[in-house]
Amino acid sequence: MTDGPSVPIPPDLETRIFAIQRPAGELLTYYSLCCVPLLLVPPVAILVWTVNYFRYHTLRYRFDREGISMRWGILFRREVILNYARIQDIHLVSNVIERWLGLARVQVQTASGSATPELIIEGLREFESIRDYLYLRMRGTHDSRRHPVPSPPELPSPTTVVGGHGELAGVLREIAGELRALRESLPPR
Repeated sequence: MTDGPSVPIPPDLETRIFAIQRPAGELLTYYSLCCVPLLLVPPVAILVWTVNYFRYHTLRYRFDREGISMRWGILFRREVILNYARIQDIHLVSNVIERWLGLARVQVQTASGSATPELIIEGLREFESIRDYLYLRMRGTHDSRRHPVPSPPELPSPTTVVGGHGELAGVLREIAGELRALRESLPPR
């Protein structure tokens, strides 16, 4: 088993991804715009905006050679750590407002059996680079874990002669004889 991925990852891509630690400022704008419909019920709008405000200010990402880490929260601290080897599927999702702000969400799914993504990376402008990097890492870890498949034993060529008879012809005669004996041992129809 190898330590690194078998798929080459451009060094500049890895450097850019490893430098990402915080979401873009447009994420707070997105959270604020999502609260506009809630202004009909001001207490709910204030509560939702406050929760999103603190989520934005505490949201941190960490990308390294092993996996992704995402953490957020003040009162209820959450942290999700996901190894690249567990990744099964990657989706880019964005609604009209996110596209207008230049944002998208990268949804990372594992084989956990849940219908929802294991990790949603949001608020980043480099979403396509992140998707490409995760795909390369996922593909690399899956390829490096694959065990080599033993090759089947080589059959002798028909021209191989052992004791005056072709070895292949002898094997075929033996198989034909066993089939004939099997057929004769079966009851008639």
